[in-house]
Amino acid sequence: MLSKVYLFLMVIVLTIFSAQVTFSKEVPFTLEDKERLIRIETKLQEMDKRIEQVDKRIDQLQIFLWILSGIFTSLVVAVIGFAFWDRRTMLREARREFAEYMEKESTLRRIHEALKYMAQNNVSLAEALKKFNLL
Repeated sequence: MLSKVYLFLMVIVLTIFSAQVTFSKEVPFTLEDKERLIRIETKLQEMDKRIEQVDKRIDQLQIFLWILSGIFTSLVVAVIGFAFWDRRTMLREARREFAEYMEKESTLRRIHEALKYMAQNNVSLAEALKKFNLL
């Protein structure tokens, strides 16, 4: 049993030692690696430029949408204002016409009453009013 423990400890120690040896190896940095890094950096810069262009385009679209919403809001306010103004004008005209009508109606009613009163004493006037269904 003890020998198995020693064997296990030996395996662990050798594993740790071999791992340190492999980690401590220095990887050489070649000219090809340097060129590859430069190409990657160039591509990243190009991508950054494209992203900036897309950001500018998005900003322009946002400004355009704000302008459109402002125009739409202005049109809605103008239409509602025009409708309100037109309704007030129409109501004012209708009230005036109704007042004139009522005035004429009351005048006509009084004339009709006067003719009925006169028809009591005048036979020809009574016949004329009967002919036109006014009596």
